[in-house]
Amino acid sequence: MSPDLPPVLPSVTAELVGALSPRLRKRLDAGVAKLAARPVVRAGDTVRIAVDDETDVVLHAPGNTVSSADAIRCGCLLAPGCLHRAAAASAAPVAADAPVPDPAGAAEAVQAVQAAEDTGTAGETDPAGQARAEAATAEQHATAEQRAAARAVYDAAAAVLEAGTDGAGAVLQAELLRAAHTARLAGLPRASAAAVSVVTGVRAARSADPGHRLADLAGALAGVLGVTHRIPRATGPDLAELRGTVRRPYRPDGSLRLYGLFSEPVLTATGYAGAVTWTADADGRLYTVSDVAPGGPARAAGAADRTVRIGDTALTHRELSRAGLAVSGATVSPTGRLGAGASVRAVRASGTAWHAEPLEKLWAVPVAGQVARALNGGQDLLFLDVTLTGTVREATGDCLLADCAGLTLRLAAAHDDPSLPCRDNLRLLSAARGSRLRIVARLVPGPLPRALLLAAEHPTDPAARVDLGLDRLQHADLPTGAVPPPAAAVPAGDEAPLHLLRRRVHQAVSGGRRVLAFAGSGPGDAVRLRRLGLATAGDLLDGLHAAAADRSRDAFGRLLPADTDRFARAWLAAALYTEAVERALCAGAWGADAADVSAPGSLPRL
Repeated sequence: MSPDLPPVLPSVTAELVGALSPRLRKRLDAGVAKLAARPVVRAGDTVRIAVDDETDVVLHAPGNTVSSADAIRCGCLLAPGCLHRAAAASAAPVAADAPVPDPAGAAEAVQAVQAAEDTGTAGETDPAGQARAEAATAEQHATAEQRAAARAVYDAAAAVLEAGTDGAGAVLQAELLRAAHTARLAGLPRASAAAVSVVTGVRAARSADPGHRLADLAGALAGVLGVTHRIPRATGPDLAELRGTVRRPYRPDGSLRLYGLFSEPVLTATGYAGAVTWTADADGRLYTVSDVAPGGPARAAGAADRTVRIGDTALTHRELSRAGLAVSGATVSPTGRLGAGASVRAVRASGTAWHAEPLEKLWAVPVAGQVARALNGGQDLLFLDVTLTGTVREATGDCLLADCAGLTLRLAAAHDDPSLPCRDNLRLLSAARGSRLRIVARLVPGPLPRALLLAAEHPTDPAARVDLGLDRLQHADLPTGAVPPPAAAVPAGDEAPLHLLRRRVHQAVSGGRRVLAFAGSGPGDAVRLRRLGLATAGDLLDGLHAAAADRSRDAFGRLLPADTDRFARAWLAAALYTEAVERALCAGAWGADAADVSAPGSLPRL
């Protein structure tokens, strides 16, 4: 995937790849690799790729999005039926689809759920009204169109899993994008977005993108398979949740007095970049102001000095993170994002220190409670007081070690891109060993206490704070005589015993079914899991290997096509079980009660 190209709508890529002849489809992956290595020149809304000395592919992207197949033109003799147009679309990031009107019945179904929620208290004194609300909610069922669309996404995602990232080339990706587009038109935006995230992850894996994480791609695959598996049988509120929403609705929230917390850069694999500034009101409720648009590392690095887009304020993101904001006519999304409509007014106000009210109350919440909230689908930010104790070397780079309420916490860089100061700041902070700091971090679920470091008090000036993804620390900011210690190479600590199942789940994502068909020749791992008390994990591992190795033959001894549905269901069960156990282990590592952590929301009945 080339970040220099403008994002292309899923329907455009699916249309261009679908129009190729079988012969050209076989050559598409090679064409994508060749085109991704060619020089790209941008002039306004036009992007030009030099195929060779005489031929160019031109992408017309008004608003930095290629929205039709006709917007990709090629100068070769075989155009428009050539390979180059499809290769260009397949090499570009995937654009977010524009919203479409709800299909017949979907809007009414959502309104019924909202009505049921809105009458929850009134129903106590109005039994008839409560009964009507419950009946309206219970009557929801997926339409035939939605069931067909969900099945198409499931089958396309299962085919990607069957092939693994090594074998999921541009043709399989285009089929999943086509299914995502169909799901969007059918009123299934959650399934559509999940399918697009899988394609983005597969492309990142195949292009050796340094931001690719196999665990993230496994989670995306489990998400899309789980959602689409459940939709045909779901009803009522469950169905409304599985459908999702195209846009986050903004609701009036009156007047707000906000206090800046910190800013962080945004840099996504889908070609978007910018910054998000976090604020809090007097009750500790969090709100965000964002500036995210198509772009790359340069846009993320410079986002701190852009003016906040809300009301008439002239504050930059860097200034707002340390100041305050008085907002009237505020509109807020369910996730706390502030709207920037014409009726919103905002002026600069005074800020406050992290150790003063009202921000102080964010750090007053016990650590275990914050972690349980995050694992239950709430806000994943952690507000912690830590003492830096050293560094540890991991496969993905060095991490800070810190004592946090008696726990040994690992703090990792939020971004690895060298244009952002995250990793350099982490390296400098390692020299401040023994420093007591108040920090903001993002939870990384796992069997060890681990988080991404986002912001911290200044090492020598507690009244100041540093946005570690945007501000760059200098040696002069460190305590006198501070010298970075060598990183200690210690065991990862999470290699028993769930990794025996987790690694097979991840191997399937990268290598496909055939890898597990060979790996399952012996029962050793399953036996070990049962011996260590994880009988369910052992059974799931046996089932996964059996599904991978199941290949029937016809009367002439020829192999029949593999049962991709059986393999997908076996893999999904193993992936969701692993996720549930890891959530419980994460809760235990942070001292939270595992009983307070709910099961994964995507857990289906298989």
